[in-house]
Amino acid sequence: MANLKLIGFSGSLRKGSTNSMLLAEAARLFGPCDYVEADIRFPLFDADEEAATGVPALVQKAADQIAGADAILISTVEYNKGPSGVLKNALDWISRVEGNPWAGKPLAVMSAAAGRAGGERAQLILRSFMVPFRTRILQGPEIHLANSSNAFDENGRLTGEIYVRELTLLMASLRAETDR
Repeated sequence: MANLKLIGFSGSLRKGSTNSMLLAEAARLFGPCDYVEADIRFPLFDADEEAATGVPALVQKAADQIAGADAILISTVEYNKGPSGVLKNALDWISRVEGNPWAGKPLAVMSAAAGRAGGERAQLILRSFMVPFRTRILQGPEIHLANSSNAFDENGRLTGEIYVRELTLLMASLRAETDR
């Protein structure tokens, strides 16, 4: 049997992003799968530009990856009490493709941030952003990785026992949801 296909979206473009590291750990704990992190370096959404040139190829590629995935992960940093602009821009662009590639897909959301709340507010807002896409968003366990720059070892592995336990549970729930 082929591995399940898992796609991740990081709300941070930064090299060494703890959100990208958290996604990689989630994919590892998910178990055998074909994992890819989407490239969301999209141009800023502009309806005039879309009318003139259509949906950019990179946006279409991400939408196609979503459509082909068995499950989706999103991890966001918290900027000014909400998800990052780059993530919101990606969601806006993907909403413009033909059809809805997100519909019915199991989705786990998480957050990693420098602050002590671990991006909790950003994650709450992100969950509301996903409502129009009609995903099967998991309700928990919630992963709000606080002080994220100190949460990984030199190999990129999550170090906090409680975080590893909760992320393992979330990934087991996501895997089970793919079988539904």
